[in-house]
Amino acid sequence: MEYSTHIRVRYAETDQMGVAHHSNYAVWMELARVEFMRELQMDYREVEKQGIYLMLTRLDVRFRRAARFDDVVHIKVVVSEVKSRTMAFDYLLTSEAGETVATGTTEHIATDKNYRPVRIPDNLLASMQ
Repeated sequence: MEYSTHIRVRYAETDQMGVAHHSNYAVWMELARVEFMRELQMDYREVEKQGIYLMLTRLDVRFRRAARFDDVVHIKVVVSEVKSRTMAFDYLLTSEAGETVATGTTEHIATDKNYRPVRIPDNLLASMQ
């Protein structure tokens, strides 16, 4: 399963040289992941109403080329792994010309409100596989 979206690099996301600051890539990846989960009928808000919180345990980004002000960056996200308590997503960020801007991975663990690991409910697991 995969999901794709895009974002236009905003001026506020750039440094003095007009290059997107590295911290924005994590935000863009989150934007894609949240929308992907919504498509899978796993809206974050609804998941949290079930008492499940998806805590980030790993964030990796590999930068390949600069994204600059007003560039359109396409973001593709795929579910790369699902286990009883954890899930992982892989990301590919590309330019309009199809060049790789960055790649990334996030891993998440399901917890309760006290941050104790819990099993992901079967209905959510089924949506991810």
